[in-house]
Amino acid sequence: MVPGNASLPSTYLPEFRRQMWGRLFGLGIRENRQKIGLSIEEAARLSGMEASEWTAIEDGYVPQTAAQLHSIAGTLEISYDRLLSLVLLCREAWEL
Repeated sequence: MVPGNASLPSTYLPEFRRQMWGRLFGLGIRENRQKIGLSIEEAARLSGMEASEWTAIEDGYVPQTAAQLHSIAGTLEISYDRLLSLVLLCREAWEL
């Protein structure tokens, strides 16, 4: 319970979980980018994104299209299947 006997909105927990899994996905993207020595700007340029878009993904915004995922995989020099493994692990980030 929240102090004062107020309860959290029924949408709070699902949104919290979605954000948590989105952040975990973003952390995986960030770690892979850093592992190959790319800056955010370089990764964004290679993937055809704006730096702000790439930053948003690393901060927990999840890509909405297969094309975006393919672009990210190519930029990070990992297979699409490996990226999909991260997507599967963090699949709750895509739930609305």
